[in-house]
Amino acid sequence: MCSAASSADPADLATLSQLDETTLLDVLSRRFHCDQIYSYIGDILVAINPFKYLPLYEKSESEKYKSCSKDSLPPHIYAVADRAYRSMLGRLATGPKNQCIVISGESGAGKTESTKLLLRQIMELCKGNSQLERQILQVNPLLEAFGNAQTVMNDNSSRFGKYIQLRFHSTAVKGAKINEYLLEKSRVVHQDEGEKNFHIFYYMFAGISAADQEVYGLLEPKFYRYLNHKYGSDEIIQQWSKKYHEVCNALDMVGFLEQELVDMMTILAGILSLGNILFEPQDTGILKVMDQSKGWLKAAASQFGVEQEDLLKCLICTMAVTRGESIQRYHTKQQAEDARDSIAKVAYGRVFGWIVSKINQLLAPKEEMDIVELLEIGILDIFGFENFAVNRYEQMCINLANEQLQYFFNHHIFLMQQDEYRQEGIEWELITFKDNKPILNLFLAKPLGVFSLLDEQTAFPQATDKTFVDKLNNAFKGNPHFKIGRSHNLVFTIVHYAGKVQYNASGFLEKNRDTIPASIRGLFINSITPLLSVLFTATVSRTGTLMAHQRPKLSQKKQDNFNSTRKQSVGAQFRHSLGVLMEKMFSANPHFIRCVKPNTNKLPDQLDSKIFMDQLRYNGLLETTRIRRDGYSWRPFFEEFVKKYGILLITPDVPLTKESCLAILQTTDLNEWRTGKSRLFFKHWHQDQLAKCIEKLEKAALIIQKSYKRFRCQSKYKVLLAELQNQRRLEIERQIEERRQIELEQEIERKKQEMEWKNERPVTQPVPLPRKKKPLPRPRSAAVDMFHQAVKPPVPRPRSKLIEATPFDNSRDNMNTSWLQEQAEKELRINKKRATIRWFKETQARKVVQNGTFPCWFHGVITRRESENLLENQPLGCFLIRVSGSREGYTLTFRGVDRCRHYMIEMQPNGKYVILGEDRAHSSLPDLVEYYKTVGIQPFMEALTVPCGQKCDSETDYEELKHFLVKIKPQETTVGENGANVSTHDRVHNELSQLFMPPESQLSVQPQVPPVMRRIADRKLQFAAVNSENWHEDDHQENKRTFPRLYPSIRLAMKEIQQLYEKQGFAMQTSIDEEVPGLPPKQVKERHLSTALQKK
Repeated sequence: MCSAASSADPADLATLSQLDETTLLDVLSRRFHCDQIYSYIGDILVAINPFKYLPLYEKSESEKYKSCSKDSLPPHIYAVADRAYRSMLGRLATGPKNQCIVISGESGAGKTESTKLLLRQIMELCKGNSQLERQILQVNPLLEAFGNAQTVMNDNSSRFGKYIQLRFHSTAVKGAKINEYLLEKSRVVHQDEGEKNFHIFYYMFAGISAADQEVYGLLEPKFYRYLNHKYGSDEIIQQWSKKYHEVCNALDMVGFLEQELVDMMTILAGILSLGNILFEPQDTGILKVMDQSKGWLKAAASQFGVEQEDLLKCLICTMAVTRGESIQRYHTKQQAEDARDSIAKVAYGRVFGWIVSKINQLLAPKEEMDIVELLEIGILDIFGFENFAVNRYEQMCINLANEQLQYFFNHHIFLMQQDEYRQEGIEWELITFKDNKPILNLFLAKPLGVFSLLDEQTAFPQATDKTFVDKLNNAFKGNPHFKIGRSHNLVFTIVHYAGKVQYNASGFLEKNRDTIPASIRGLFINSITPLLSVLFTATVSRTGTLMAHQRPKLSQKKQDNFNSTRKQSVGAQFRHSLGVLMEKMFSANPHFIRCVKPNTNKLPDQLDSKIFMDQLRYNGLLETTRIRRDGYSWRPFFEEFVKKYGILLITPDVPLTKESCLAILQTTDLNEWRTGKSRLFFKHWHQDQLAKCIEKLEKAALIIQKSYKRFRCQSKYKVLLAELQNQRRLEIERQIEERRQIELEQEIERKKQEMEWKNERPVTQPVPLPRKKKPLPRPRSAAVDMFHQAVKPPVPRPRSKLIEATPFDNSRDNMNTSWLQEQAEKELRINKKRATIRWFKETQARKVVQNGTFPCWFHGVITRRESENLLENQPLGCFLIRVSGSREGYTLTFRGVDRCRHYMIEMQPNGKYVILGEDRAHSSLPDLVEYYKTVGIQPFMEALTVPCGQKCDSETDYEELKHFLVKIKPQETTVGENGANVSTHDRVHNELSQLFMPPESQLSVQPQVPPVMRRIADRKLQFAAVNSENWHEDDHQENKRTFPRLYPSIRLAMKEIQQLYEKQGFAMQTSIDEEVPGLPPKQVKERHLSTALQKK
């Protein structure tokens, strides 16, 4: 039934003969129940969220949609990625141009998942085997953890908007940039019923160990007010734990440092501790922290790296300077709680902004790309339209963004097309659509728009939320898109393109100000936590982007003056960022994906007709289908068309005129196109048909080039072969002539001897001549000496003048040139190898050496051929790691099924090791080896088995690295009198270990040397021993863990909180007295001292 329905229903809704709402709903419903969630409306993709896994995204499916035509395969989001990529490269209708993919729909319609699929497919299309592609793919899970949360409508709802710009040069990606919009910071301190805080808080509790919880100062989640004292089931906790490790790996892959990770987690723990601070008034009227909250105050101050008294002062009072006099104004209880929550919100917002800024810094194109023009593909994943039971300031901003996207869609699909039909004289029946321009004017008009009035009220200190609502009621009393609230509550209603939404104006002014006391900013700037100091020295751009930079720490007074400058409101920043976004999108070629939600219960295989039809209506899909069926989506100018398709005429210098366009179209089978005054009008499928015509010519050109090159090569080969045969024939003739001459001379000599023998004259003895003085040898000239000393290139043997020069002959000039080139290349290889060895000595040796020796799988600087020889007779999965001789990095050589495989190991800027093409970072090479013993390496998924030891018969693999001296235990390397190795390692491996023995162990085996030379050698050995000690200390520094700056204070505060809850009857999950592995000696001492003081 399903297959029959799918074959009857068209994949492109623009081809429906009968077009109305009922037909549209029936076709989409049948396709949805057949798991065909994608459909086309011309070149627009409609995607229905299945709420289940479908086998549509496997590797085999991805390969199908590479350079595919629209009609050859079923609709798929991969086809949109392929179309955008080829359009950017200029392989479709237009020349190379920036592209943007706009994903829109309600919250829970599947926009975030669609973004991940698009990114993955684009990285597959431009796959250049670079680590940058893997880093870009790690951005989404990282931003999801910090920017997404569970809502009533969606378990993974984006609480911010993002526009991802992928930058390309030719076919390869060279960088990426993330633009983020309006993070919902209020979620940090408040969540409605059935909703949760940002994912990262739950991931953190589920993923970190008990020891790490103590390091960061965390207790069980049920104790935290900002988490509503709730957590999750065991199954969900396991999923969160897995997600936490994915986030940590993403941070390592992108390039975050370990100290930054520790500081970030400590700040998040500080935000949670801050939320547990409660206040109560004293008899004097001044607030104080409740007794059960004092431990949380101490913990928050330690986690933020500030003094406890300074943090308390910022919470309960405000400092004002009037005429040079400081006035202290104490807060009410509500004001103190608002100050506490505002600190939590701004701290989390700054952390999120810093993450985005850091990602942009690490993924930015390299400096050499500045002189090259880069093309872009932008992907917009922004929060969907929302209509909750209670809608606040954030929902109004979110729905404004969706109004802007709907206007952008209407402008491209309806307004621009129909205006061009009228201007170009094309006969057209006007299609009406729901224009939302008046709603945008209601929000954005000046001076009487909703946001203008909000900014006006925000600037007045005496204004309240009620005065703001009164202003709106007076200004928009007769506006059909504004409804006055009937109750006395602070509510008003706006009729959006997607329906009526009632907004609760409570807190609008405060959220629009988003102010933080200057004293708080000055306090955090002087924090001893480096990351927190950086976050609050950073400035915020007009679009709300955090611009982190290093600034000297300022005094409190100076910082107050600095913070007194006027700050843009949140609404002004959001409007400006939307304006910048629209400029980018209008300048690019758009591709649209309309996501639709089948039901509100998030259940698979269920489609609610009413909810589904409401989305089809307000998205205007019926009108979109009609204009895509009857209209002309592609409208190039005459000049543009001739430049792109003039090659179809197969004539040079085609004039850029209308006549040329018509001549080109006569060579094709296209129909249903129209000609205007300055443009051609085509259906959406005409681009693919013309692309096929160009593809035919390209294939014909390749065949012609191939045939011509074959003919040229054959002709040259025949000429060279004839010359070679002629040369060989002449050489044979010369040899025959030489042999005949020799035989003739021998014959003459034989006859001469015979004549002498016939003469019977006695042979007299020869008379000796008088002896002469032996001449002295002639002195050789300097030029001769230089000639003999210098290395001379080979000289070709002399040839007969009868033989002409051929390409096989090597003249002396050519041989000199080639010899010099060989010498230069050899010198370059030597220099590269020296640079690699220097890099290894300075940065890597301490990390690779273990217990004074290298691991048995490490083979130093050896060539690719040598590594393959070592693995030639080894079992499957045998491996070794070697230092690359031409770059700063390593190579993993692996014995595969059919041959040896070589995997490049890159070292990230943060010191992590990654196999090129893999998506997991490792802290060390041993960790990398252990991981891939259980997990196969892509794409063959073959795991490592046994290491390849040192068994080469010639020099040691480590010969280039033998000058290192590190301390090892003498008993680990024992050599007998006969030199045989008695340890478990092979012979050469232990010979290497001897090279790493301490200097004092080598004195006994040194040969006798003169005293002066012995003193020089002693100095060298003493210097080496000092270096060995330093290496040992450096190893200790490198192996120890990274801790928060005020870890002892954090631990002491958490001890107080634990004792308080134990008194109240709460059972604590972990004990603070447990030892934390990796704690430095100094902090161990401080830890025990603080424990002793606590007991006293």
